[in-house]
Amino acid sequence: MTATITFADYLESLPNPQHRQQLGELLSAIQSQFPQLEQRVAWNQPMFTDHGTFIIGFSAAKAHFSVAIEDAPLELFSDRIAEVGLTRTSKLFRIPWGVTTSDGPILDLLLGMVRHNIDDKKNVTTFWRK
Repeated sequence: MTATITFADYLESLPNPQHRQQLGELLSAIQSQFPQLEQRVAWNQPMFTDHGTFIIGFSAAKAHFSVAIEDAPLELFSDRIAEVGLTRTSKLFRIPWGVTTSDGPILDLLLGMVRHNIDDKKNVTTFWRK
């Protein structure tokens, strides 16, 4: 049987203490705003799900952490992502380490994306949108 990896386990695996703190505060802020979301670590990414469907996920890299979200909300929020100065690809956007995420426009953006996905996927019965 495989042990379940928690958000705390994931954060502890990050070698840089400032990175652990920044991502940990962000994950806590999302959980605080949306306590109904389930925490899950899959594909080595901490993520939030709602009734078994993917809402948002994160992964750490050397110079940034990535925010994974499905294509539909990524396109919907594309202008806001650019407005706060972040770069994106087709499946994710990047937040540089050290950029303020505990309050302000980036946190507002993330909370808006989570809120949108919770509402938009309320009747979705699969992990990913079809």
